[in-house]
Amino acid sequence: MTDCIFCKIVSGDIPGDIVYQDEDVLAFRDLNPQAPTHILIIPKKHISTINDIQPEDAELIGKMYLAASQIAKQEGIAEPGYRAVMNCNREAGQTVFHIHLHLLGGRPMSWPPG
Repeated sequence: MTDCIFCKIVSGDIPGDIVYQDEDVLAFRDLNPQAPTHILIIPKKHISTINDIQPEDAELIGKMYLAASQIAKQEGIAEPGYRAVMNCNREAGQTVFHIHLHLLGGRPMSWPPG
């Protein structure tokens, strides 16, 4: 997607504060953090919303969560706890239409989230 800001970060056209990268997944710090640790974990493959995930993407989605676990450990938030959440479409708060997993931690999280 030529107009997707996250695809531009994947391609290197836009810089990001990258904290993790492998063949399929990229993770970077959120520019508008909602917690002391707020990292976005994205697939390098463009998928617009959760509704667009296909059965063949199941392994890729799993890799996003494995990355979240690894990043939480390296950021020191694994043991105290963290939140990993994906929003789907505008009413749920999705503003960039390339799926992304929010990894939030470093403070107590309340419920419901908002």
